[in-house]
Amino acid sequence: MTAFFVFAFFLYFPYGWCTLRGESPEKYALLWRLSPSSARELLFVTVGALVPLTIVSLLFFTRFLPPWHAERILPGILSGLAAAVAEETFFRGWLQTLFAKKFSEWRSILLASFFFGLAHIFQSPAAMLAFFPGIIMGLLRSRHGTVFPAILFHWFGNIWSIWFYPHL
Repeated sequence: MTAFFVFAFFLYFPYGWCTLRGESPEKYALLWRLSPSSARELLFVTVGALVPLTIVSLLFFTRFLPPWHAERILPGILSGLAAAVAEETFFRGWLQTLFAKKFSEWRSILLASFFFGLAHIFQSPAAMLAFFPGIIMGLLRSRHGTVFPAILFHWFGNIWSIWFYPHL
């Protein structure tokens, strides 16, 4: 039940913030659009991140790979999408924008990524490593002025991690 409330807060709070302050969601990159250049960059960084991780996982961590269960695929894909939408709306859309008002773009990306990693620490201490893909998602959001490429990168990463390490 707690996860549902956190999900709802992450997803709806930034839009409520915009409404209460009379600000456009576009100011917080909360419009979903994908230009051809952002799609190319998304493909490049996704392949560049996930192919090496797959190779390392298969070479060094096969003993941790769980047995394959087909019935977990669709729920994993859907929950990965839901988490990506809510978390990117909150961390990259709202929080990164707030930090950018007070700090440089790089510092705002690093701070939002730090809090993103911190939010994952409840899964396991190793989940704080979410800080690193958080930087990539922050850069995608910053470069393209929309959270959508970050949402897609996050979703693909979630699918990857659920596929390889669903027990973490």
